[in-house]
Amino acid sequence: MLTNAMPATEDDKYHISADSVNADERIKVLNHFDSFGIFDRWGNIQQQGKMVHGIYHEGTRFINQLVLLINNEKPLLLSSTIKENNDILSVDLTNPFLQRCNIPENSVHISRSQFMRNNAYYEKITCIHFGEQNCSFELSLLFDGDFNDIFEIRGVKRKVNKPPVSTHHTASTLAIQYHGLDDIPREAQISFTGTLPSGISSNRATFNISLVPQQRVEIQYAIFFKSGADARPPLSFEEAELSIQQEFGKISKLFTAITTSNEQFNHWLTRSKSDLLSLLSQTTYGMYPYAGVPWYNTAFGRDGIITAMETLWAAPEISRDVLWFLANKQAGALIPEKDAEPGKILHETRLGEMANTGEIPFKEYYGTIDATPLFIMLAGMYYERTGDRNFIRLLWPHIKAALIWINDYGDIDGDGFVEYKNKAENGLANQGWKDSFDSVMYADGELAEAPIALCEVQGYVYAAKSYAAKLANMMGEPDLSVILFVEADQLKQRFNEQFWDEELQCYVLALDAQKRPCRVVSSNAGHCLFTRIAHTDKAAKLAKTLLHKNSFAGWGIRTLSAAEKRYNPMSYHNGSIWPHDNALIAYGFSLYDLNSEASIIMQAVFEASLYIDLQRMPELYCGFERRAQEGPTAYPVACSPQAWSVAVVFMLLQSCFKIEINAIRKTVYLNQPQLPAYLGEVTVMHLMLNGEPCSFRLSLHAGDVMLHLLQKPSDWELLIRK
Repeated sequence: MLTNAMPATEDDKYHISADSVNADERIKVLNHFDSFGIFDRWGNIQQQGKMVHGIYHEGTRFINQLVLLINNEKPLLLSSTIKENNDILSVDLTNPFLQRCNIPENSVHISRSQFMRNNAYYEKITCIHFGEQNCSFELSLLFDGDFNDIFEIRGVKRKVNKPPVSTHHTASTLAIQYHGLDDIPREAQISFTGTLPSGISSNRATFNISLVPQQRVEIQYAIFFKSGADARPPLSFEEAELSIQQEFGKISKLFTAITTSNEQFNHWLTRSKSDLLSLLSQTTYGMYPYAGVPWYNTAFGRDGIITAMETLWAAPEISRDVLWFLANKQAGALIPEKDAEPGKILHETRLGEMANTGEIPFKEYYGTIDATPLFIMLAGMYYERTGDRNFIRLLWPHIKAALIWINDYGDIDGDGFVEYKNKAENGLANQGWKDSFDSVMYADGELAEAPIALCEVQGYVYAAKSYAAKLANMMGEPDLSVILFVEADQLKQRFNEQFWDEELQCYVLALDAQKRPCRVVSSNAGHCLFTRIAHTDKAAKLAKTLLHKNSFAGWGIRTLSAAEKRYNPMSYHNGSIWPHDNALIAYGFSLYDLNSEASIIMQAVFEASLYIDLQRMPELYCGFERRAQEGPTAYPVACSPQAWSVAVVFMLLQSCFKIEINAIRKTVYLNQPQLPAYLGEVTVMHLMLNGEPCSFRLSLHAGDVMLHLLQKPSDWELLIRK
């Protein structure tokens, strides 16, 4: 992800400008696959400079104006909401005083039902007259499109002159067209069905409405997004409406059903599941969780992998598809301008004009140090969860290529640690998950010198080699298995010797080019528990450091301790709080039997969700200390929904249950599960084990967790240790 802490500099050229979002507006977001829309509460899209409002497809804003007017006035807002399944924006409006026919305000109910499908936006407008006399009014829809690339809206300055946008219309259609600098024609085709407009001009469709009391009229239209030679036939309004529930029902079966005795927690689960399903995009290689709306509505390697890890116990098919997508995008050659090297796993891919023309390097970009070991780690975790040998056999050449990359390219100076230094001229300077230009520093606040070896990356490599060693044994390569086990053990020993700082009671953030430690307390260190690279004697010390008031703000663990020179609670990576970061740390705590510490994080994140609109966990929020009777402070341009954020509830529950599913041994093991007082009972239904359901209930009685087995496959064991 990219930062926006200060005005853009050459070092910070991909920052997201804070004024790209109007903080006073409560936006409504609809998304589906490669398309998403950002609306105001009226269901409108207003032209406001470079504001992010609009309808986007494949990285381009096709529509930057969509405004409903009644007699050229803005209707009065009654309410608006995103429905529970995250599919439809429902807006209730009414009329102001209609002078033309002397109709008082609140006489005509105007409802808008808006939704997205992958290459189209659909809307149904219904008007019902509740007044006592006939009325007539003009209903207008204003449209416009600018075809700006998402990076333009983020604030990246372009040095080219864009071609003009043109419009064409018929009696029932309006087309907004643009032929890009990448030689791709793009078009937003607006088509009306049923009640047709009384007139259409270059940017306006007008309807002359006459209603008697209790009469209703419906207007339906769709905006189809055409890009290049895309020949997909658009769905009709009725087909698109029907497909919503069909699709939701199909993919919702991916998830284990979880309910609790706490209705607020249940709502968080439902919202999180709905948000995650809305981000699951169908690709050639299966479903992939796009990172987040609006800035990252595309495939990111690291984000997809961590989202898959968070949901693995409850929805393993997501992990399978993530692995297969990334395997097929794995770099096969050395391409410096893409930061690509043989065996390396993708960082991100983009489809917009600026990526196609090379103005930004992200069409297929590999500038990430951690996606490759995380890929191997996920493969090992997936095999343990599912026992899917056939899939691992397909994946094995890709896993081996990734292992070769770690040793041949990841370890730049041959010291046994994996480092990064970007090669692409326009690439990312920092290539860990905190990829802001200023996210890696020394204790005095100066920025670290590359190549940089991040602490959490060494943990990912350790876990990758440990899992790969087991897979190699299964694949009939015992010699490779031994080598990998030895390399993992050696890395763990050297890591704990060189990265642990006894004075800080924490692993240092990184080692620089001269192997000087970046002696700062950061959340990165918590990932060393998640990967189990930390020695047991250091785990409790690290947990105490991370839960100290300098790091733990009450809503979660900050990315950077408040005691550090670069601490800023409003920064992207130097003091903010990231839900996914906290979920990984909580799970790490649970792996070292730090159960109460894991519960502290889970409670903090859950309570934060109660203050956040829709209980939709955003990409991040500010790291200010928790204040009584106030929620967390929002970060101005955080993505929401964001895949690895909405998925945290599943990993937090996993850290609470301490559930381990091992398909090789056919066991479900609950190792001293914990239930907080606010979750007196949790029911898990249809946890799929090799295609057969397992269901159980955990309940809290006098401080003890009781297990009630409801069903399981006959050849599996469900074990609990109290």
